[in-house]
Amino acid sequence: MEKTIFFSLPGNEKLTAQLANKLHAEIGAANLRRFPDGESYIRILSDVKGKSVVLVCTLHEPDEKLLPLYFLSKTVKSLGAKKVCLVAPYLAYMRQDKIFNPGEAVTSTLFGKLISEFADGIITIDPHLHRIKSLSKVYHIPNKVIHAANAISKWIKENIKDPILIGPDAESAQWVSVVAKYADAPFTILTKIRHGDNDVEVSIPYFEKYKDATPVLVDDIISTAHTMLETIGHLKKEGMKPAVCIGIHAVFSGNAYQELKDAEVAEIVTCNTIPHASNAIDLTYILAEEIKNLMSNFN
Repeated sequence: MEKTIFFSLPGNEKLTAQLANKLHAEIGAANLRRFPDGESYIRILSDVKGKSVVLVCTLHEPDEKLLPLYFLSKTVKSLGAKKVCLVAPYLAYMRQDKIFNPGEAVTSTLFGKLISEFADGIITIDPHLHRIKSLSKVYHIPNKVIHAANAISKWIKENIKDPILIGPDAESAQWVSVVAKYADAPFTILTKIRHGDNDVEVSIPYFEKYKDATPVLVDDIISTAHTMLETIGHLKKEGMKPAVCIGIHAVFSGNAYQELKDAEVAEIVTCNTIPHASNAIDLTYILAEEIKNLMSNFN
């Protein structure tokens, strides 16, 4: 891509190189470091004048990344960059999208306004849109949401024999059903029967039909992994095979990844939106295509 230059925020170097290579674009040089007192230092070493800049920064643990991202964007603009596009495969601050308790900050809105002030466009992958129906409600700049369902389904078809996709509750039905459709695989949702305040029975509908299948748990974000761990426990009680756990975003807070491994699952697989040992589903080709489409509107 002519007159397009990529800059990587720390930790995003591999993804940046892959995207720039696919798009035959330049990778910019910059010095990003911290002073001894913790403040950020930014210096752009490449010529950005008249060019469209792509900043690659996945936004898990976002607080420490936001200021360097802001400084970098503002600096390339001051040096004559034409436009700045943020590629954030994982987009943080999407859960607090309403006031649950008096006095709370609606951080999804505030974060969206902040990024919209210094970026001219944003591309992300399956943000946690729950009550917010469109990213445009929060980000008032050109945006593109990429969906990983096709890539996940393709991985399932190529790697798992006789899969049965399982959703932990009714809220997961819509997401699981889409992946199952593309994978040409059946899916089922766990049912919960409440016998009392602290007595809940969880079962797999039509268990006998799927007892020889490989259970596949799919979720958008694996953070604490509590939901998956609970579901794995129920599958074991039913005597099913070890589960395959698939997530888009490998957040894995605390000891979540090790806890999943200790649960004796067959495999833990994530997309490469957050660098992690479990990354097995590559989304760079989809990202590259959407970057090309968005940047063509800038040039």
